[in-house]
Amino acid sequence: MMRILTVLALMASPAFADEDIADQYPGSPLYQKPVEVIPHVWSAIGATAPPTYENTGHNNNLSFIVTGDGVVVINGGAAYVLAEALHAEIKAITDQPVKLVINENGQGHAMLGNGYWVDQGVPILAHVDAAHEFDDRGAQILEGMRRYNRDKAERTYLAGPTETFDETRVIEMGDFVIEVLHLGPAHSPGDIQVWLPQHSLVIAGDMAFHERLLPIFPDTITYDWIETWDTAFEALGATYVIPGHGHPTNMAQVRRYTRDYLVYLREQVGAHLDAGGELDDAYYVDQSPYAHLDTFEELARRNAGYVYAEMEFE
Repeated sequence: MMRILTVLALMASPAFADEDIADQYPGSPLYQKPVEVIPHVWSAIGATAPPTYENTGHNNNLSFIVTGDGVVVINGGAAYVLAEALHAEIKAITDQPVKLVINENGQGHAMLGNGYWVDQGVPILAHVDAAHEFDDRGAQILEGMRRYNRDKAERTYLAGPTETFDETRVIEMGDFVIEVLHLGPAHSPGDIQVWLPQHSLVIAGDMAFHERLLPIFPDTITYDWIETWDTAFEALGATYVIPGHGHPTNMAQVRRYTRDYLVYLREQVGAHLDAGGELDDAYYVDQSPYAHLDTFEELARRNAGYVYAEMEFE
């Protein structure tokens, strides 16, 4: 236990994240080799940079649980080749078969690798809203991945989840009770969290960020995200957090860079609106406390614009 706590304490610092860090696992499409976060729970940590040919689109976390009676994988990955590479790593760790894949949302890095798992006969679970999102936007998402991944996109095809749920799905497998939760509106439609109550660990998906600036989308309602955090996510009381992006950490760290960032940005945009400010200037509200995070340059101004549009008529 002390070894785990020490590792997580070291991982909690944003100093580990840098868009300029080269691929950490040469010879594999994965950006990094999977690490065991707590016993039997593993995660291949993706780059904190945007998806690129160099990282094969592996810029999110691909996790899996070795239950004792099969393996549960969280996220299909951004391409067929990534799912295949993750499966090779699983086979090197255990001879237990993969029995379920869970998609954390309807984005490409969660679902585009589903085709590989379908070809292996593995069922795939997602929230009903994530399934609808992928149905609506899957072709566009796939085309975007093909543009940056080029030859690495070969064999990737659209395959949505084979099963969906609305609020909660409890899975008892081997030594694990796995609660798949939809706690409420957050980053994108159908965001889910995988909660291991016996181990006080949450695979948070895109509910939680800390080493890179979180992205806000046109359909993200930041007010609702904060409310979901305060009323449901924080109440889990997780000791260990595997976020959607970045190294495993703790609740205090993701609170600082997710909930507190959303509150701060809404305060800055709100003050701008109260002063009669227009959209053109809203892009430049102060976000300097978060300027050290990866993807800040790509996302900060865009985030402010979306929050302005959300708050203008609240």
